[in-house]
Amino acid sequence: MTLRLGLGLPQMAQYDPGHAVPEVARAAEEIGYDSVWVFERTVLPRDPLEGLYGIDGVPWPDLYRACADPLVTLTLAAAVTDRVRLGSSVLVSGLHAPFPFARTLATLDAASGGRVLAGLGTGWSRDEYRAAGVTGFADRGAQLDELLDVCAAVWGPDPVAYRGAYTEIAPASVGPKPARPIPVYLAGAGGRALERVARRADGWLPAHLTGERLRAQLARLTAAAERHGRTAGALDVCLRVGAEPTGKPLPERDRPPYRGSHDQIVEDLAGAAAAGAHEVLLDVQTHCRDAAELTDRAAGLYAAVRAAGL
Repeated sequence: MTLRLGLGLPQMAQYDPGHAVPEVARAAEEIGYDSVWVFERTVLPRDPLEGLYGIDGVPWPDLYRACADPLVTLTLAAAVTDRVRLGSSVLVSGLHAPFPFARTLATLDAASGGRVLAGLGTGWSRDEYRAAGVTGFADRGAQLDELLDVCAAVWGPDPVAYRGAYTEIAPASVGPKPARPIPVYLAGAGGRALERVARRADGWLPAHLTGERLRAQLARLTAAAERHGRTAGALDVCLRVGAEPTGKPLPERDRPPYRGSHDQIVEDLAGAAAAGAHEVLLDVQTHCRDAAELTDRAAGLYAAVRAAGL
């Protein structure tokens, strides 16, 4: 099976979203990418409650100081493309009120001809929850469960009705409806999060894993899915990687995964595909100066991957 390839859209501080997003989205479709993707960062705290990814002492990168809104970014991409799927890896569920969120995704799916992939996670940043959360950080798992329930109700047939801890919808007509059932992809690496993926997701969104680590986590997910009466084949697997082509090979002993020459990155991607990834989201925006450089790197990586037969 051919490895599907996605491309991260330019959202970081060095890009002008009004020009960069349409330019890169159009280019991704022309190059042959299967999908385009967004992530969500809302603040760059001056005095953070915790380090990056919740790890003490790890600084937040300055590139997060002005990240474009993910849903606006996907809308800009949808307007200039016809084929690529429109994904999120990931939207932080606790930063979104469930009912308007469900309506926004339904409208985007209807407008784009059924191309939305709803990628969600609970997030890790207490700073973001403090600034924008619709519930407390400790309640983020329960809020995600309710958001998924609300989406299922809003995207389903009328009349829509729902009552939960955060949302109450009296019987009503709610539209527009999605063009087709929107696939829900969830992030999660263990515990309750991985169980939620196994229990109710259409796809899994691991991030920054090598083939060996992906295989180990996928084995745990497969076991969890079987406990819920599902098979591993019921879950799509889309791996997000931060790729950095360097133009020349790097010494293998010191080389981070997905960094180095095209051949080295392709070797890493082959390992991920062998471990069970169906699609890889290549995010190259971090080390690019502008949309032209991002497009050039994206084209080179795509050509190298396909030339290798992946």
